[in-house]
Amino acid sequence: MPRDYQRIATAIQTLSQQQGRVSLQQLAEDSGLSPWHFQRVFCRWAGISPTRFQQFMTVHRAQQLLTEGRPLLDISEQLGLSSSSRLHSHFVRVEGMTPGEFRAGGRSLTIDWGCGDTPFGPAFIASTERGICSLSFDAADQSLRALQQRFPAAHFRENQSAAGKHLSRFLRPDIQRPVTAPLTLHVLASDFQLQVWRALLEIPPGELRSYGALASAIKRPGSARAVGRAVGSNPVAVLIPCHRVIRESGELGGYRWGLERKRAVLLQECCDALTDDAGQSAS
Repeated sequence: MPRDYQRIATAIQTLSQQQGRVSLQQLAEDSGLSPWHFQRVFCRWAGISPTRFQQFMTVHRAQQLLTEGRPLLDISEQLGLSSSSRLHSHFVRVEGMTPGEFRAGGRSLTIDWGCGDTPFGPAFIASTERGICSLSFDAADQSLRALQQRFPAAHFRENQSAAGKHLSRFLRPDIQRPVTAPLTLHVLASDFQLQVWRALLEIPPGELRSYGALASAIKRPGSARAVGRAVGSNPVAVLIPCHRVIRESGELGGYRWGLERKRAVLLQECCDALTDDAGQSAS
């Protein structure tokens, strides 16, 4: 896990546990950086300064968010967030692989893969000529091995250039790049899984849904457990936003790539939505 990611995760934990304002000096000292350097790292990760972050989210709200999950919905309603985002469903399209591709073990596929740093830790990403097929925060060798087991006949080649392009476009808030065309995900899935994953893309950033609500959204009420399995089998982290699903109780629930990472992704989405809304109000 990159040191910057761990520093910001620790800072978020500090903000969630302490009452009242936390000074930049204290956050910087805890991270082992100078105030100037810490602010620069924080801005690169969250897209706003620590002071602006605390203005938007009081410690009470942050504490509720980190312990219950539900307040992200409350924040959206209270502040009237527009919920615009690079990852809105208009910009991400999910396509399923054909049964023939699956039966052939991916014989006709060339899969490029690579690794890179993101605000949420090192990531493994793989793509075919038709789109991204895997995005994981598991170790690179583990992720590659799992993909090779799914497609034993495919041709795999390391391509760090393609990996870096994908990761910087969608997972690096410090690199602002306009989305000029939809991003296509080329995934292996059943019809039911595709329905669930497409429904996930309809959840606006800054909002959450329960498994039951997601089941109703695909017109399959009563299938919350099956929906949960489909959410858990999502092969493309963040871009298919399975992190926006919580338990009926309001708890964040589990996450394939760790609950700490789920909290971090949700917090950044909230910051992005707040920043977008503030920018639109000023324009």
